[in-house]
Amino acid sequence: MEKSLDYKGRWRNHTVAFRISDEEAKLLNDLVALSGLTKQDYITRRLLCRDVVVQGNPRVYKALKNQMAAIYEELKRMESVSPDNDELLYTLQVIATTLDGLKGEDE
Repeated sequence: MEKSLDYKGRWRNHTVAFRISDEEAKLLNDLVALSGLTKQDYITRRLLCRDVVVQGNPRVYKALKNQMAAIYEELKRMESVSPDNDELLYTLQVIATTLDGLKGEDE
């Protein structure tokens, strides 16, 4: 396997692994898709307390559309939103923030 440098010319030769629940994995995958970053870049930025800046592109718009459709279906199914749905509420908050930022790009 050939080694390659990251975008800043650094070797990335350390592996960090951890276990998460199915719910946490789904939330992480949703947030990664909404960010437009790779999972590695997203996790690295979050772990190092760096901002995750979303650049609008077709992949991000598709992820937003898919997430909104999934949330809409879940809300139709539910009678009320309860604290047990904190992953759904957090995803909604991230989507709203992302859409607000993308709206600002268009102006």
